[in-house]
Amino acid sequence: MSRTKFLFFLPFVFCNSISCLSQISTGAEQPEVYLPLLEGKRTAVLANHTSLAAEAHLVDLMLKDDVNLVKIFSPEHGYRGNYADGAVVEGSAVTSTGIPVVSLYGNRKKPSEKDLEDIDILVFDLQDVGVRCYTYLSTLHLAMQACAENGVPLVVLDRPNPNGFYVDGPVLLPEYTSFVGMHTIPLVHGMTLGELAMMINGEGWLGEGLTCELTVVPCQNYTHLMNYQLPVPPSPNLPNMLAVYLYPSLVLFEGTVVSVGRGTEFPFQVFGHPDFSDYPFGFTPVSIPGVSDHPPQEGATCFGVDLREVPEKFLQDQAQIVLDWLIAAFESFPEEGSFFKPYFTKLAGTQLLQKQVEEGKDAFQIRYSWKNDIEE
Repeated sequence: MSRTKFLFFLPFVFCNSISCLSQISTGAEQPEVYLPLLEGKRTAVLANHTSLAAEAHLVDLMLKDDVNLVKIFSPEHGYRGNYADGAVVEGSAVTSTGIPVVSLYGNRKKPSEKDLEDIDILVFDLQDVGVRCYTYLSTLHLAMQACAENGVPLVVLDRPNPNGFYVDGPVLLPEYTSFVGMHTIPLVHGMTLGELAMMINGEGWLGEGLTCELTVVPCQNYTHLMNYQLPVPPSPNLPNMLAVYLYPSLVLFEGTVVSVGRGTEFPFQVFGHPDFSDYPFGFTPVSIPGVSDHPPQEGATCFGVDLREVPEKFLQDQAQIVLDWLIAAFESFPEEGSFFKPYFTKLAGTQLLQKQVEEGKDAFQIRYSWKNDIEE
């Protein structure tokens, strides 16, 4: 039997007005719910710069409320969100408090038995963007697994999914499991991390019969029909909401030779390559410490497409991955057999998508091929 506790039933309410959005309460903004769970317990948090309640940080609020906070775990990009993608982050200390920070994106990605031996409960609070390969989800999975193995309860303070208003993309096949894809779900999964935590438990995805003792504190006054605006960038290369909305469509380019603007002031808002000379728009990626260390096509002038004028509402109304950009880029690339990199299969979670693009399938044919998997 699952030991998940889902606190506070959330009624279905349709609303996308500014007044209604302002009434959303994230899990972190409900201390009356989670603080009693921490009373008298040695507490650890898995958090970063997105772990905010209004304008205050979760760690500061916990200390103010006399929570016995003994340890902080951090995901990719570090506790303060100031490390570039893929940058190895080792443990440090929070300067103002002296509480040790244990990186889960350094020499290990999963809390060890030693990491958990001096804590009674772990609180998870990270802002996700609703795409399977975004690594905060994988960090959640491994934290749940470690907690299940060591008998440590986990509390997830849930947050809205800014791309939670649609589900799209290929479903990952188990043989392509990696840290950028650990679950048999679509690329754009439509769920919050709290919902995914319950699904991981319920589907038995922790393996070996493990079940995490899980409590989810859901958002109040939030539904997946809302267009939720993130209060802070979730990671260095998603600096604004346009990038967040474009990310599901452009992230697949990370498995190709095409740049998505890492190393510029507009990452995930453009795409291009030095050989796309027929495109009028150009940009030159450079190394930006803490944002993009040695980005793809560093120092080379790339020509391509500027998406900064695409209205956010257009992407919201589309409610699907824009495959036409990937197909057009492939067709424009002059060197046969050199467009895709092996990493593409990990991102897509299947070899089929690359094969379909190479065979000249159009967006409708490709999307139709994953229709049944999504419905299931």
